[in-house]
Amino acid sequence: MPVARRFRPASQLVLERFVPYRLSVLTNRISGALAAHYRRRFGLSIPEWRVMATLARFPGLSAAAVAERTAMDKVTVSRAIAGLKRAGRLGRATDGRDRRRAVLTLSPAGCSVYSRIAPFALERECRLLASLTPAERRALDRLLTKLDRAAASLAEF
Repeated sequence: MPVARRFRPASQLVLERFVPYRLSVLTNRISGALAAHYRRRFGLSIPEWRVMATLARFPGLSAAAVAERTAMDKVTVSRAIAGLKRAGRLGRATDGRDRRRAVLTLSPAGCSVYSRIAPFALERECRLLASLTPAERRALDRLLTKLDRAAASLAEF
């Protein structure tokens, strides 16, 4: 049975080849392109959109659970929630089982906005992924999943 080789980092950091940097730049480019549309058409920031998309999929989460699911810091999530509440796009209620916990849901206005943005976001994703073959898209999905799992272990060091 072959022994797995341990990856050895280079001795010098070349920023433009550094994977965390490259992923961050790519994310910023994609998010920036989408953010202009979200802001112009719906008055939403990227964090507000991420909160809305999370609550559309998982209604009834607490603010802390939204922060955990989105990997956004609690202050950013709190500001996004406050903005969505001011705009009437979010409802907050006390959890029936734990009166100390507030749960969040999209309001009817929030659901309406979400139903108009989601198709746009999915269409943009399709345009982005069209540059890849089907095999490359499947490989990208597998690789992102692997990197996400590996990133979770980085906090242990």
